[in-house]
Amino acid sequence: METASISHIRKELKLIPPQQLQELCLRLARYKKENKELLSYLLFDSINEQEFIKSVKEEIDNQFLMLNKTSAYLAKKTLRKVLRTTQKHIKFSGIKETEIELLIYFCKKMRKSGITSRHNRVILNMYWRQVDRIIKVHSSLHEDLQFDYEDDIKML
Repeated sequence: METASISHIRKELKLIPPQQLQELCLRLARYKKENKELLSYLLFDSINEQEFIKSVKEEIDNQFLMLNKTSAYLAKKTLRKVLRTTQKHIKFSGIKETEIELLIYFCKKMRKSGITSRHNRVILNMYWRQVDRIIKVHSSLHEDLQFDYEDDIKML
């Protein structure tokens, strides 16, 4: 079975009545948790982006509380999980300002946790990859927004 292109799907969706479109969305949300989370973001959280960012930061805080600092292996696994969650929410939003704000927050939390040490190369590389990503996103922002985030980036 061949998957249809986005343009073909878009044309077909325009022909479907609203009731049937609603049923299709609900059916799509039933099959994957990520689809349901995306639909939830689009319906409820996209209206107030600052509140969404605040809730994601709280989720990051909660995950950092469960961070196991005794074992570098377990710490690395937990950090990857937190980063995966952060990236998922960034993907949902699709807004560069949200992306840079969440990544800066993640890196700050990582530094405060004391795990970013020279002894564990994998964790250190994970940190620097996110800093590089922040710098890349920062360069694509408008000049006024770049100025707003420059102090935070220098702190990293």
